Amino acid sequence: MGEQILIAEDDADINNLLAKILRTEHFKPIQAFSGTEAKLLFMHNTPDLILLDLMLPGLSGEELLSELRENLSSDVPVIILSAKIALADKVSLLKMGADDYITKPFEPEEVIARIQAALRRTATSKKLSCLNLELYPDSRKVTVHGIELSLTAHEYDLLYLFIKNPEKVYSREMLYDLVWHGGYYGENNTVNVHVSNLRKKIKEADPENEYIRTVYGIGFKLVLHSNKTKFEAVI
Repeated sequence: MGEQILIAEDDADINNLLAKILRTEHFKPIQAFSGTEAKLLFMHNTPDLILLDLMLPGLSGEELLSELRENLSSDVPVIILSAKIALADKVSLLKMGADDYITKPFEPEEVIARIQAALRRTATSKKLSCLNLELYPDSRKVTVHGIELSLTAHEYDLLYLFIKNPEKVYSREMLYDLVWHGGYYGENNTVNVHVSNLRKKIKEADPENEYIRTVYGIGFKLVLHSNKTKFEAVI
């Protein structure tokens, strides 16, 4: 496992309980206590799933769900946490783009089971594509023009971040934190080396297109539409 789960819940006791439940199953909880904080953490961390309370300060749960689906164009799985039990409420939220619904109070076993089911659906029902590149999350397989690439674990994790959020610029610090889960120091060349190696492997299979672009002074991003520009140097 190791998937990042964003918890958007203003009740500190419930939030901390959920975080504890997730850690026991080897998930990585990201805790937010308002809708506004949840949106900011989502944009920085790109979680694999969101547990979303409806009665949040700042942005409400409904408003955040709408932001995710409409303005941020995200298809991250969202499981609603709410004391509302009316069928009409559940149907309305599912139509808005929620993937599942857990009624409070909940049992830990139900939370974990629904998270695992949502993650399985996401992994098995979808491949991620950009130009001639296809990534299959369930098998960690990557192909370009149908040719399978041999990537290291960190190269795959970098590409997965990029392709989940095309055109999003990641700083080296963000990439190091999300992929290596450690503190980044400016002189650390790890990210540059791995991005360079990833580019080379993709370029060997598709020399005509640029996939990962350097945004000078900031970091890197995956581009959706290549104009056949030359691959930029990492440094």
